[in-house]
Amino acid sequence: MSTGESGEAHEHRPPWSDLKDGLGWMSLGVAVLIGSVTMDRLERQNINPYTVPGLMPGLLGIAMILLGGVLALRSWRRGAFTEPRPQGTPELTAQRKRIAVVLALCLTYAVGLVGHGLPYWIASALFVTVTILVMQRMSLDVVERRLSLRTCIKAATIGLGAAVVIQLVFQELFLVRLP
Repeated sequence: MSTGESGEAHEHRPPWSDLKDGLGWMSLGVAVLIGSVTMDRLERQNINPYTVPGLMPGLLGIAMILLGGVLALRSWRRGAFTEPRPQGTPELTAQRKRIAVVLALCLTYAVGLVGHGLPYWIASALFVTVTILVMQRMSLDVVERRLSLRTCIKAATIGLGAAVVIQLVFQELFLVRLP
């Protein structure tokens, strides 16, 4: 793709969309920064301040805030508040519905499953499995929407495998105790 084509493709993206994305990244960055600042600093264990657990997430949160701000500023300069918002299409409506479902699944996992009695690996396996099945059921392709026994077994295998690998990597490699 040449520079001219890239510029043309960029012009078709409405500035309002970039403004929403920039504000979303900034909000996520603030949440990450707050979480990193409130993490235990392990001062009682004489940990070097440059190796504290919240340092890297805090730096990433700051980067998200700054880059989200750049994106929002750029979209504002491109006319995010002056251009009319695009009308919704059936594809856009379906995409928004999928995003809302994914957000609901993630919130259910983070708020409802993790840390409320279930072992972390079981909660994670359940989350990954259900997410795969729900997203497949919401597919735009009619053939992919059908859930067979094979599809369910495949999703459960992926979910269980992902949960076990995540558990092992965090506990054995990063030495982070998961809830």
